Amino acid sequence: MRFGLFGTGPWAYQAHAPALAAHPEVEFTGVWGRDAGKAAKLAGEFGTRAYSDIDALIADVDAVAIALPPDVQAPIALRAAEAGRHLVLDKPVALRAEDAETIASAVTARDLASVVFFTRRFTPVMTEFLADAVATGGWTEARVDHLGSIFTPGNPFGASPWRRERGGLWDVGPHALALVLPVLGPVTEVAAMAGARDLTHLLLKHEGGATSRLTLAVDAPEAAAREEAVFAGEAGLRTVPRARWNPDEALGRAVDQLLAAAAGGPAPDCDVRFGARVTAILEAAERAISEGTTVRLA
Repeated sequence: MRFGLFGTGPWAYQAHAPALAAHPEVEFTGVWGRDAGKAAKLAGEFGTRAYSDIDALIADVDAVAIALPPDVQAPIALRAAEAGRHLVLDKPVALRAEDAETIASAVTARDLASVVFFTRRFTPVMTEFLADAVATGGWTEARVDHLGSIFTPGNPFGASPWRRERGGLWDVGPHALALVLPVLGPVTEVAAMAGARDLTHLLLKHEGGATSRLTLAVDAPEAAAREEAVFAGEAGLRTVPRARWNPDEALGRAVDQLLAAAAGGPAPDCDVRFGARVTAILEAAERAISEGTTVRLA
């Protein structure tokens, strides 16, 4: 399958470009970036071609992989879907639920394959854990603490304007939601509160009655950084395992799922429809914070 890459930042270098270049069933056709010089540099390093026009790259491929900020990703993803191209997207799909839903509708209408790269969801350890947790059932609550400190010297993601503006809710929030939704089910109510710096607390009610509590930040004090997730219920307490993983290997598994779906296999669990539901919850959390209310989701 011919792939075009959109984006030339750290994540394109760490995950997308090496995964596409190494995948035996992928032809890495070209790359587009907002900085032509960076696009030429990435293309040279990975043996592909730099494109100066978005639509020209879309026209030359069967699928696109996007490693761009969500507000830049969304319109490109929609153009690619409307042109009949399969999608490998980053999280969050968009910064507005309406935009994410429009992309999902375009994918559905054209029977395209899509996958959203919720990184750890594409590791064998996490796949096994979630399958076992779903099979066990009886969970009544979950707690996820995902707090980091990216605005430190040498961290390549600290230079990201959208992360500085949107904070942990939109950066690590999607990862937390991608963990709890498969186990506890769809979210029906969202309450949230903002703390110091970008600290955000979410309280979610799920369709079956379970609740989850998410604590999120990407600008936490370094000494307060932590990552832990626990499910509780009839089976007791179960802590989500942590395992070492490589971004390019995880992206390669995401591409495997896309290729299988495009060939008529099942849709990936983390497809663009799932990504749109995550965006809707994040948008509801922003509203809950600004209005001091509980937001109900359809």
